[in-house]
Amino acid sequence: MIKKYGIYVGLGCLAVAAGCSNPADKATIAAPSAVESPKVLAPFRYHKTIEVAPGQSYDVLSWGRGSQTVGAFEILRSDSAAMKYTTTTGDLEGSIKDVLNADMDTDGNPEIFIHTQASDSTNAAKVFAFEYNNDKARELDFPRLTRSQRKGYRGNDNFFVKDGNLMREFDVFDETDSLAKKPVQKRLIKYTLSGNSLSADQVSKDSTLKESTAATAVAEKPKSESSSNSTQTRKTSSSRSSSSSVKKKSSRSRESNRKRRRHRN
Repeated sequence: MIKKYGIYVGLGCLAVAAGCSNPADKATIAAPSAVESPKVLAPFRYHKTIEVAPGQSYDVLSWGRGSQTVGAFEILRSDSAAMKYTTTTGDLEGSIKDVLNADMDTDGNPEIFIHTQASDSTNAAKVFAFEYNNDKARELDFPRLTRSQRKGYRGNDNFFVKDGNLMREFDVFDETDSLAKKPVQKRLIKYTLSGNSLSADQVSKDSTLKESTAATAVAEKPKSESSSNSTQTRKTSSSRSSSSSVKKKSSRSRESNRKRRRHRN
């Protein structure tokens, strides 16, 4: 019995060893965990690197001590080929949500867009835009939303680059929805760069604008009918006045004939 038990134990060990040697099991055991992004140490709050060409990169950072809503940002441009390093800085309110780059006017000079978001309940977006010509940075005036584009806007924008242009998308809410619980549609805006000027054009069809136009048309219809009725009333009044004038002339003519007859007699 002891010998048989030893044989069974030996076979069991061989089976375990064979199972451990299975490549699939090895892969399962040796699967690495997801690599975490390096943490940004204080006083820095945000860091993203954008490489526009070999040896040319832009490190965008935000920093500040004593407050999470006020601070500053900086763009560190590195050109290792030309051995030139420049810094662009600015004041910051809120937090950086993302950094994007493009060459919207296809002139070979990259644009860097820093998308920031307000830290209050509006969640409104503000964008810092810079165009770089070698080591010289030129700040671009980023267009504000127009009155019609702001209708129903509650922040939480999403910026992305499509076909070389900067795109902006956000949910639109009914003006009576004070808590912004249920969006009624999405609004999409395209930004283009010509010369030194950025311009914004709405791409999506605005259903709220259609409803507003329809309401205006309904409101204007009674005015049109009222105008038509007024015109008809004026015509009728004019016709009556003309008829009355004719009757008066006819009466005067008969009276004049009577006087002539009396005079002859």
